[in-house]
Amino acid sequence: MQRVFSILCGFLIICFFASSTLFVINERSHALVFSLGEISREISTPGLYFKLPAPFQNVEFLDKRILTIESKDAERIQTSEKKNLSIDSFVKWRIANPKLFYITFGGNERAAKERLQAQIRDALNASVNIRTVKEVVSVERGKIMTEILNNVASRAKPLGVEIVDVRLRRIEFAPEISKSVYRRMEAERTRVANELRSIGAAESEKIRAEADRSREEILAKANTRAQIIMGEGDAEASAIYASSFGKNHNFYKFYKSLEAYKKSFATKNDTLIVDPTSDFFQFMKCSNVK
Repeated sequence: MQRVFSILCGFLIICFFASSTLFVINERSHALVFSLGEISREISTPGLYFKLPAPFQNVEFLDKRILTIESKDAERIQTSEKKNLSIDSFVKWRIANPKLFYITFGGNERAAKERLQAQIRDALNASVNIRTVKEVVSVERGKIMTEILNNVASRAKPLGVEIVDVRLRRIEFAPEISKSVYRRMEAERTRVANELRSIGAAESEKIRAEADRSREEILAKANTRAQIIMGEGDAEASAIYASSFGKNHNFYKFYKSLEAYKKSFATKNDTLIVDPTSDFFQFMKCSNVK
């Protein structure tokens, strides 16, 4: 029993010694080994490593991954035209020199972010203050991001930090300027709309006038053609009547009288007051027509 207890104690001592002398670095971390408070080693390669037990040596881990700084509130920056813009940006960064980073910030990422945010704000002001709104929003937006990246990268390098990327996520007018801009845009759009309406109305009147003119020309031509056709028909009818009159005078008179009777007594209620002995009724009094 005593032997088992001795073996167990020995095993626990070995485990304690191993835990205090062995440490693992994964692919997401840097490690700084401190010997009595001073940095003795800087390790960035993943693996299993040895150190002296505390308090002779201890290890501090730093994040190796790419980190992001996002502005909580959009920065209010003035352009060369003295117009305020609200700019929202973000920055990708990482710890490039763990030893220098630890010396500068004591391994505190929050302190590093605050320092970098101040540098980003200064670089953003420097690039935007010398440009117009149009240049900031569209024309030189990429150039501005490159300038900010280079500016902040050169200032962050002595801090042990590498700036990977800088992006301007959103650029807007300040609220008080946005209202006036929207009003100008609305007035401009209204002017354009009214101009288009007036042009449309003028074109509409022109089309109507052209259509009316074409209609009058078509009707005039049609009436002229109709008169010609009617004249030709009347002439042909007169020729037929004349020919018939020349062939049988009595039949012609009889036929014309029948037409007159037909027109005079179109309905049952028609009343005609004439002398019964007049020539109008001559064919009604004759039983035979020669």
